[in-house]
Amino acid sequence: AEYLKRNKTGGCPVDHEAMKGMKGTGCPMEHEEIDPNNFMPATPKQLPHPDQDFDLPTDRIVSSIPKGKEGATTDNWVYPSPQMFYNAVRRKGGEPDEDSMKTVVSVHNRVNEYCWGKILEWESLRGNHKPKLAAFRGRYADLSPKARFFMALGYDRPFDRHDWVIDREGQKVRYVIDYYETGEENKTLGDGIDVELDVRPALDSFGAFWDRSKMLFKS
Repeated sequence: AEYLKRNKTGGCPVDHEAMKGMKGTGCPMEHEEIDPNNFMPATPKQLPHPDQDFDLPTDRIVSSIPKGKEGATTDNWVYPSPQMFYNAVRRKGGEPDEDSMKTVVSVHNRVNEYCWGKILEWESLRGNHKPKLAAFRGRYADLSPKARFFMALGYDRPFDRHDWVIDREGQKVRYVIDYYETGEENKTLGDGIDVELDVRPALDSFGAFWDRSKMLFKS
């Protein structure tokens, strides 16, 4: 699951101070408007990066995840193309491998669908069979209390964390997702993908605590 690990440094990787006084230069990174719902460029970047050796596919796959975002132009969230994914990793200071980008995007999409399936299980406890995803954000640097607890017991650190905010019939509900490498193939994902997700509603309300209790006894 190396391809899913996040760059641990935020912000622009270019030293702007060092570039001052250099004629005819500007920051080569993209400083464009960011969509607050997913912290990605508001306008998808499909042009090849200057350092690419070859062009990557720009086709995008529509997910099964309904949008709960106001003013959405599509009913469901649309996954990034290999070119968009490559550009995003570059923008965050990473060095993505062009040759494996199609595989990386495929795994990324399958893991997201797997995550959404787990959220649907939680929402079914509420009788809500039509939740929508309103927003999401990567929070690698922010360990969840549950992850801290298990690390104190000697378990490995999650290699990533996301917060997903869903629309539950007009109510916004936050979910916390911790991503773990298990060393064993996830039978649902297959193809040797050794990723497991700990998906649960954030304890932002008594209702979330009650849902966790019900799921515990259901298991």
